[in-house]
Amino acid sequence: MVSFTAAVRASAQEIELDPVTVTASLSQKRASETGRNITIIKGERFKNLPVHSVDELLRYVPGVEIQARGPMGSQSDIVLRGGTFQQVLVILDGMRLNDPNTGHFNSYIPIAPSEIERIEVLKGASSAIHGADAVGGVVYIITKAFAAKQNDDVARVNAGISAGEYGFLNADAGFLYSKKNISVGGGVLTNNADGVQQRGAKGFFHNTTASVSANYHLSSKWNIAYRYAYDTRDFAAQNFYTTFLSDTASETVISRWHQVRAAYHAEKQSFSIDAGIKNVSDRYSYNTISAPNSSSSKLLQALLVYQKQLSQSTVLVSGFNYQQKNIESNDRGEHTLFLASPFINISQQIGKHFTIRPSAQWVFFKNISSEFVPQLDLSFKTNGIQLRGSVGKTIRDADFTERYNNYNKTLVTSGRIGNPMLKAERSLSYEAGADWFLQNKLKVSATFFQRFHERLIDYSNTDYADMPRKDNLSPTGTYALAKNIAEVNTKGFETDIQYTHELQNQQFVTASIGLVWLSSNSSDAAPSFYISSHAKFLSNFSIIYQCHNLTLSVNGLYKKRQEQAADIINAKITPDYFILNAKAEYGFLKKSLSIFVQTDNIFNKQYSDLLGSVMPGRWMMGGIKYQFVKKGKQ
Repeated sequence: MVSFTAAVRASAQEIELDPVTVTASLSQKRASETGRNITIIKGERFKNLPVHSVDELLRYVPGVEIQARGPMGSQSDIVLRGGTFQQVLVILDGMRLNDPNTGHFNSYIPIAPSEIERIEVLKGASSAIHGADAVGGVVYIITKAFAAKQNDDVARVNAGISAGEYGFLNADAGFLYSKKNISVGGGVLTNNADGVQQRGAKGFFHNTTASVSANYHLSSKWNIAYRYAYDTRDFAAQNFYTTFLSDTASETVISRWHQVRAAYHAEKQSFSIDAGIKNVSDRYSYNTISAPNSSSSKLLQALLVYQKQLSQSTVLVSGFNYQQKNIESNDRGEHTLFLASPFINISQQIGKHFTIRPSAQWVFFKNISSEFVPQLDLSFKTNGIQLRGSVGKTIRDADFTERYNNYNKTLVTSGRIGNPMLKAERSLSYEAGADWFLQNKLKVSATFFQRFHERLIDYSNTDYADMPRKDNLSPTGTYALAKNIAEVNTKGFETDIQYTHELQNQQFVTASIGLVWLSSNSSDAAPSFYISSHAKFLSNFSIIYQCHNLTLSVNGLYKKRQEQAADIINAKITPDYFILNAKAEYGFLKKSLSIFVQTDNIFNKQYSDLLGSVMPGRWMMGGIKYQFVKKGKQ
């Protein structure tokens, strides 16, 4: 992947090429001490770039491929290092978001952008720390209220509204208040449009996320925090999941999220316990004459983490994770699955420059044999140069759609069929890389990685005669069965360059450039659906330049992938495509008020990330924004 990312910072102190991260080890470490390739995005990036939703923001992160079915949060699959969309773990303030029904919902992140402090993207194996699903990597979101410290003193309010072609209407608002022992934050984002062209019809979307968080410090050592979020996605879903001519689908997905935390922090040890519950209702109508699929899923989880500094050079992190997954569906039936996993991680510094970090997790699935998951990360840093390496095992169990899709219907004449006999995926991943730091302005990184899969889960076309269960299938039907593929090997190379600089005369610029090549080989003769869909080469770039009151930003995407076609619906995946977006903003009244104009897909490129899902052409819009920030003495 090539990535050219630029962001504006209010001051030089905010520029960090080697920031503190929690994703790699659940303890605060400099990124250069983790032995991993980690990209960190400040939450303030959202307001400056020409993006409309969190998944669009992730689309321009080095090493991240977003396979979008629809615009502005309608639906996107997150892919890291050539895996499937189910192989990326999404975490919000320590709690897993991956949906037990289907990985297609993993990008429905129930948090308003105004609440985001930062997003950390860890590329590569991380199951030894974060458990199942962390195969291609982890997207870890940290919010302002949950990250707030005692005696923070800030009041922040922002609001904006924009409108444009295709009946587009957007509103984005949020607030943060921190004073002494209390921090409260919240926000809302809504994107709406009617008239986006689909095959033979006008599409639509109405996507809204609202969230509120609070963090209270009982003392200098104890704090408690709570969050509630509501997220709804209502959109035209034509050919999102099929390439059939009769597909004129629509879908509504509603999520509710509760999260609570109690934490203790002392000088040499800390303890936290988090609990969360996610309820998701999904109503999918294939067309106007078919009975809709209605599903309700629940994810209940708890995470216990204990950290102890054993010596000046040794830190121990241990804990326990529990998950219970449920579904009630007229299509998939009623099912329950639980998972329990203790874990341990030791960070050992040897001398001034070398850090070794072994980790292990033991995962117990209901009705499935347990899996031991080890990992080893190494880092050597001296004189601005870091050498790093990692080797680890990863696992992933099938979601309810992969196991039971179309399983509970009376008759299924075509489509994707679940497989209750699926076994959990296994893979071995390794990587080796280097980073070069020049002062506080430049970072150059390069990484080679390889992943060896066993029993990878994916769909592939299967004849009726070869279906393991034929109870509700038609002998003349066309089916794709969820299978364990014997072996899939993926390898690639990624590099990125980050450059930050504060120019003279109130000018700011930050840039990063990256590159990833990917190749996957499967032991199955017939290619499976999602393994064959990842980009062989992917480039994205964005630039934000600020001069006094004027902010100019552009971002774009180039993707090279396997060509596909579905003649019956006149759909195709072109061998490559390039899109470009641009935004211009001007601030008044000490930048508290600003107006902007924006054009998405400037060159009006007709493209799809997934076969049949048509993305919009050129799209023009504009709006107005307000922000107020007051900071007290720290």
